[in-house]
Amino acid sequence: MTLPDGPKSPRFVQLIQWIGDPLTYLDLSAKKYGEIFTTRWSKLKPFVMIHNPQAIQEMFNSKAFDAPGEINGILKPLLGEQSMIVISGEKHKRDRQLLMPPFHGERMRNYGQLICDIAQDVASKWSVDRPFVARSAMQEVTMRVILQAVFGLDDGPRLQQLSPLLAAIIDTIGSPLRSSMLFLGWMQQDWGPWSPWGRMKQQQRKINELMDGEIAERRLQPDANRTDILSLMMAARDENGQPMTNEELRDELMTLLFVGHETTATALAWAFYWIHHLPSVRQKLLQELDSLGKNPDPMEIFRLPYLSAVCQETLRIYPVAMLTFPREVLAPVELMGHQLEPGTVVVGSIYLTHRPLVTS
Repeated sequence: MTLPDGPKSPRFVQLIQWIGDPLTYLDLSAKKYGEIFTTRWSKLKPFVMIHNPQAIQEMFNSKAFDAPGEINGILKPLLGEQSMIVISGEKHKRDRQLLMPPFHGERMRNYGQLICDIAQDVASKWSVDRPFVARSAMQEVTMRVILQAVFGLDDGPRLQQLSPLLAAIIDTIGSPLRSSMLFLGWMQQDWGPWSPWGRMKQQQRKINELMDGEIAERRLQPDANRTDILSLMMAARDENGQPMTNEELRDELMTLLFVGHETTATALAWAFYWIHHLPSVRQKLLQELDSLGKNPDPMEIFRLPYLSAVCQETLRIYPVAMLTFPREVLAPVELMGHQLEPGTVVVGSIYLTHRPLVTS
């Protein structure tokens, strides 16, 4: 099978380049090979990388492509074996149906006031003319939102123990050196607290114990008035009347933590950067926010057009995810002039799609 052209470096060299500086790796590859090229850093198989908008839309819409969870297996050590991201087929379909009710539009609107209250509480600690680290502040906001709206934890000893453990797990992938554990199998050795992998596994065991304790208490004392996502997931039943297991609940909570905490905090930090950097944007945004008066309804804030534009432009410049989830070719298909055979893995580069291609 002939794949599109791409970097010629040995796989291990490309892997180190990807771990150490993925944006430069993508920029240089796109500059040399254009809108479709083959990367060879994955330990599974080569990835055909695309960043043409029409080609990405075709990949998403065509029945010639599938999104098997097994391709995302590199994330299992962080998210767990039962995460929606790493499962496929009927199991994926069943779990997706169980997870849909908590994310219904009406439910999500109920969390608006909670998010506003947490944001105001964090901002109340800031002082005029005294610098603060925007990313750290946003991490506090998003962590508290997840712990309360998703995990349903507001106060108490379990929250005090769980919060630093979750922050430590997230920090596992906070730098190229630490995240390399996910790519390099020989680093995945549990030698207790003396090894990075061992420390992560120790933290995961403690998290599982605390979460199992929380789930057990709620099973013994169900409260129909609770609206946090964990409680709604626990109440969900599949077509056979079966609830989610403890392991499924834990893994989906960890998935929501990883996809919703650091990503959201980073996007908000970049938004603050650009709003501060561009006075005209800041002035127009403040005028729009002030037009709502004091104590506006969260949904009114959500519907503000200029605020939405600021959020969308922030995500365009610095998308929180560099890549789409991989797709696998099911039947022979032509994409951007290349004939791709079954088994080929195709990935869309969100980062490159939103940046002009400079070829000289």
